[in-house]
Amino acid sequence: MGVAVAAAVTVGLAPGIAAAAPSNGQIAEAERAAARAEQQIRDLSGQLARAQDVVAAARTAAVIALDEYQAMQGAYQVAQQEADMAAAAAAKATADLEVARDEVIAFARRSYMEGSTYAGAAALITAADPAQMIERAALLEAAGSHRSAVLDRVTVLQEQATAADAAARSAVADAAALRTVAEEKLAVAQAAEIEARQQATALVAQQGQLQAQLAAAEAELASFVGARAAAERTARVDRPSPAPRPAPIGNQNQAGAGDANAAAVAIDAAKNYLGLPYAWGGGGTFGPGPGLHPDTGVIGFDCSGLTQYAYAQAGISIPRNSRAQYAALPKVPSHALQPGDLVFWANDASDPTTIYHVAIYLGGDQVIQAPQSGDVVKISAMWWSGYAGAVRPSA
Repeated sequence: MGVAVAAAVTVGLAPGIAAAAPSNGQIAEAERAAARAEQQIRDLSGQLARAQDVVAAARTAAVIALDEYQAMQGAYQVAQQEADMAAAAAAKATADLEVARDEVIAFARRSYMEGSTYAGAAALITAADPAQMIERAALLEAAGSHRSAVLDRVTVLQEQATAADAAARSAVADAAALRTVAEEKLAVAQAAEIEARQQATALVAQQGQLQAQLAAAEAELASFVGARAAAERTARVDRPSPAPRPAPIGNQNQAGAGDANAAAVAIDAAKNYLGLPYAWGGGGTFGPGPGLHPDTGVIGFDCSGLTQYAYAQAGISIPRNSRAQYAALPKVPSHALQPGDLVFWANDASDPTTIYHVAIYLGGDQVIQAPQSGDVVKISAMWWSGYAGAVRPSA
C-alpha cells in the first residue's frame, strides 16, 4: 500500500529529478482520498441498485394488475355467456306462454260465439236416447279436463316465464358489474404499466450518469492505490448473492410423471415464436394477439399468453393468467423439474397471490419466456431469486 501511495504521490515529477519520500501526512491524505473514492463507489452502486429495484417493483405491480384484469375479464365473459343463455331461456318461456294464452283466448271466443261457457249443453239436450247422452257426456267431460289442463299449463308457464326473466335480469346485472370491475382493473393496470415504462426510461438515463461517475471513482481509486488494490476494494462492495432453490408453495397436489410428448409439443410451439415482441396483455390460446394500451399495435405474447398458447397446441387447456395457472395445476418440487413444466416468480415467494411471471422450463437450467415490454420471446438462464414454484400441465 505504501509503495502504491508513494508512486501516486510522485506521479508528475520531471524525469531525472529524484523524488522525495512522501511524508506521513501525504500518505494519510492519499489514504483518505482512496477511502472517499471507495465510499463513492459504494454510494453510486447503491443508488443504481435502488433505481433498478424501483423499476422492477413497478413492472411487477403492473403485471400483477394485468393478471387481475385478465382474471376478471375471464369471469365477465363467463357471466356474459350465462346471461345470454338466461335471456334465450326467458325468450322461449315467454313464447311458450303466449302460445298457451292464445289457446285460452280461442276457447273463450268459441264459448262466446256459442252463447255459453259450456258449449256442450245443447249436445246433451238434443241426444236421441240415454245411451247417446251418456256417450256425449263422457266426451264433454274429457273436453272439460283438457280445458282445465290448458289453464293449468298457462299458470305454470307464467311462473316459469317470470322466473326466467328474473334470472336473465340478474345474470345481465352480474355480467355488467363484472365488466365494470374488469374495466377498472384494466385502467389501474394500464396506469401502472405506463408508470413502470416511464421509470424504466428514466433509469436508462440515470444508469448512464451513474455508470460514468462510477467509472471515474474507480479510476480515481486506482490512481491512489493501484489497479490491483482498487479491484480488490471494489470487489468488497456488497453484491446480491444467488437465492437458494425454495420449496414449492400453495396447493401441494403433487404432479404425476406427465406426458413428455405433450410437453415437447408445447416447447416446440413456444420456440416457433422466438424473437416475437412482447405484447402487454397480448396473445393466448389461438396465438399471438394485439397488446393492450400502452402496447396498442404490438402483436405478440405476454408471459402467460405464451404458456397458454403453447399448451393449447398440445391439446391441453390452461387458464389465461399466471396466478390462475399456478393455482389450477398440479405442483412440482424444484428438485424434480422436467422440460415442459411451468415455473413462476412472485414478489413474495411464500404468497401465490403475488405471482407476476411464468415461463416454460426447458431443462438444463434454461427457460423460454416472454419477459417484459421492449423485449422478445427468448430462451434465458433459469434464475431462483423470487422463484415461487412450478406446475406440470401435462400431468
